[in-house]
Amino acid sequence: MTAMARQQGRVGRISYRTAAWLACSLCALSLTLTLLSLLLLNLNLSHPDTPIYGPWLDNTLGAISYAPIGALIASRRPANPVGWLVCLYGLVISLSYFSAEYAIYALLAQRDSLPAGEALAWLLSWTLPIIIGLSVFPLLLFPTGRLPSRHWRWVAWLTVAFVLAGVISSALSSGALLGILGPIQNPLGMDGFTNDVYRALLYFMSPTLLIAAAFSLFVRLRGAVGVERQQIKWFAYAAATTVSGSTLAYIIPGMIDTSLWFERAAFVFNIAFVPAIPVSIGIAILRYRLYDIDLLINRTLVYGSLTAALVAVYFGGVATTQGIFRVLTGHEEQPQLAVVVSTLVIAALFNPLRHRIQVFIDRRFYRNKYDAAKTLGDFSARLRDETDLGTLSDELVGVVRETMQPEHVSLWLRPDTTSKDRQAD
Repeated sequence: MTAMARQQGRVGRISYRTAAWLACSLCALSLTLTLLSLLLLNLNLSHPDTPIYGPWLDNTLGAISYAPIGALIASRRPANPVGWLVCLYGLVISLSYFSAEYAIYALLAQRDSLPAGEALAWLLSWTLPIIIGLSVFPLLLFPTGRLPSRHWRWVAWLTVAFVLAGVISSALSSGALLGILGPIQNPLGMDGFTNDVYRALLYFMSPTLLIAAAFSLFVRLRGAVGVERQQIKWFAYAAATTVSGSTLAYIIPGMIDTSLWFERAAFVFNIAFVPAIPVSIGIAILRYRLYDIDLLINRTLVYGSLTAALVAVYFGGVATTQGIFRVLTGHEEQPQLAVVVSTLVIAALFNPLRHRIQVFIDRRFYRNKYDAAKTLGDFSARLRDETDLGTLSDELVGVVRETMQPEHVSLWLRPDTTSKDRQAD
């Protein structure tokens, strides 16, 4: 951006005001479609035999988080395409959600009550490839808005080809439009043209493209310093929490038998972190409290490990007490005293265990900061006992050189002018 363009309030070929107006319009359209979708969902729920669109809650949270944050980024940083992509992602999600609820109401709940039901079902049928493409490109372009290098162009072009092939294949294939809508045929379908091949590629190509785009972030992280490194940390933290929530909510219950309370807690945890990725993108690009990510990661590691350890101690103590009680008395039910004792043990272990975990994590993952804090603590202890000014000066320079590691260290001591003035008087 040139100085003249900045003075005129322009970026590229559009002004900042135009960019802000366009971003806010896209956000308003997304939120309006989401609100209409919720109204249609309420109408569909009033008909007991009508199927429910499964991902309605995820789509609602995604639309109300991606679209506003993307609009905010696009209005503040219109030259960065990541904000526009995030805003468009929220818009496409809300559009697919509205199309599904509209088609269900017009074709199943109240047949022929609304026009263009088949058209909305047709529109829904080819939004999935666009959603996948809008998931890949923010990863490739984050946070600078440019590819990591020219070697990553093949991923971008392959993603574009994948999206175009998916849209054309889904829009023109013959057969049913959507499984939950029953035998509703594609009005624009071509005889003999199916998207079976694309559906087979979908399960292979979509994770491949997403993994390749995620790997580009690791490539950026290796050479990133300063602000860019903190930006990538924010996104990596949000991605880790999102993957953890999905694993707890969907993968673990599918692999092993879990209790009802675990499934409900995992579902709430997963839903709570749906906005994590757009929020992290907004913080990273707008640089709001950017350097808080180190403290956030530190606290997550500490309290996550502490929670896991305390849960293991609690259930281990309860199970052990129950086993001993069963052997001694022959009764299956354990007394309330065992639960009370286990709770008191957890309360007693909280602070000591938290301190030990904090020290371990600082020494293992934040070694430089741990060494600096330890060096400053030792210097503070020596400062109370040392009275020689020359020795203190040398130690102070050494501490600064060891903790801050500057290229050059100099120490100037101001003469005590106050005592000289008093002697002159």
